[in-house]
Amino acid sequence: MKTYSAKSEEVQRAWHLIDLEGKTLGRVATEIAKILRGKNKPQYTPHVDTGDFVVVVNCEKIAVSGNKLQDKLYRRHSGYPGGLKEIALKDLLEKKPELVITYAVQGMLPKGPLGRQMLKKLKVNVGPDHENAAQKPVKLEL
Repeated sequence: MKTYSAKSEEVQRAWHLIDLEGKTLGRVATEIAKILRGKNKPQYTPHVDTGDFVVVVNCEKIAVSGNKLQDKLYRRHSGYPGGLKEIALKDLLEKKPELVITYAVQGMLPKGPLGRQMLKKLKVNVGPDHENAAQKPVKLEL
C-alpha cells in the first residue's frame, strides 16, 4: 500500500460563505484556518495547499468574551527607535474590522510561503454584501 500525496494540479477547490454575526472570534478563526489548509478534506497533505476559498461577511459584528475589547492589543514596529505602534481591538474593529479576522486566521496558518498562499484564499468583507457571488459560495454554518 502506497502513501497518497496530493498534487497542486489535482486539487478541487470549493467556495464557502461564512456569516460572522454574533460568532466568537477565536472559534470562527480556527474553523476558517482548517478550511484554508484543507484539513476538512481526505486528501489533505501538509506540504501542499489543498484548501478551499472562504468568503467572510459581517466581520464587524464579531463577538469576543471578557475584557478583550479593551485589553487585547495589536502591535507593529516600524523598525525605527520609538516606532512601536499599538491599537486596541475595540479601535481596530471601528477602523478596519476585516483586519481583526485576517490577523486571527493568519496566526493559525503555517509561517512562510505556503501560509501566505493559503491566506490569499480568504476574502473578508464588511457588511452582508460580497463581490464573489459569481463563484456561488456555499453557506457554511459553524
